[in-house]
Amino acid sequence: MTELSPLPSILLVGCGKMGGAMLEGWLRAGLAPSIIIDRHKTDLPAPHQVVRSIQDVPANFAPDVIIVAVKPQKANPVLAELAQRFGQATLLSVMAGRTIASLHATCVQANAQANPVIIRSMPNTPCALGAGMSGLYAPPNATAAQKAHCNALLKAVGETVWVEEEGLIDSVAAISGSGPAYVFLLAELLEKAGVEQGLPADIARKLARGTLYGAGCMLHTLPTDADELRRNVTSPGGTTAEALKVMMAPQAWPATTSTAIAAAVHRARELAS
Repeated sequence: MTELSPLPSILLVGCGKMGGAMLEGWLRAGLAPSIIIDRHKTDLPAPHQVVRSIQDVPANFAPDVIIVAVKPQKANPVLAELAQRFGQATLLSVMAGRTIASLHATCVQANAQANPVIIRSMPNTPCALGAGMSGLYAPPNATAAQKAHCNALLKAVGETVWVEEEGLIDSVAAISGSGPAYVFLLAELLEKAGVEQGLPADIARKLARGTLYGAGCMLHTLPTDADELRRNVTSPGGTTAEALKVMMAPQAWPATTSTAIAAAVHRARELAS
């Protein structure tokens, strides 16, 4: 993790699972005085503040970046309020599906003078531990400083990649945004299978989690391709090879993984409408 202190000041709208995960990382990394809008959170360490609505934001507060981390279906009234108050701001969207064009149109509909620069991002919940993976896209009208602010925020809680086409953010969402859930499912299934094969539940749990952690560390640390790492574990005719025969059958993991990712991308595009 790259630690930057202080990070840009923010107005965070939405502090649910994703917004909250990023906030935890930002507070540790050194966040400039910022304001969080949330109906449930009660306090923040000074000099940061929690308020209940956009109307409660102090009149003299001018954040470097406004992060919109609400559910895509609930974004329009939030954007309309932001457009009235922060019509020229830098907005960092953390919402799946919603395109820059649709977000901008919502702002202009509420305030004809609004012209926010909107940058899209798709982080994931490991941001809370400084181990996030975030993809970003910036439109041509975004300045280098605006991109740098957004990159600094997400780089402080993990790694970042920038894509050159907005549509690719949907693919980022399906791979890394949703990806932790796929890994957690694998942990669940390994635990369950271990118990089915006679292991005590606590041992099956430790084996599954420790194995995923170690394999993840290897993938993160070593330059070796994943398929080579897999082959290195797989002795011909051995136990791993026998398990992989089942997992790599044409209609098993190869087909279901591609189908699952395509379904996630499709859903992201549905959310755009």
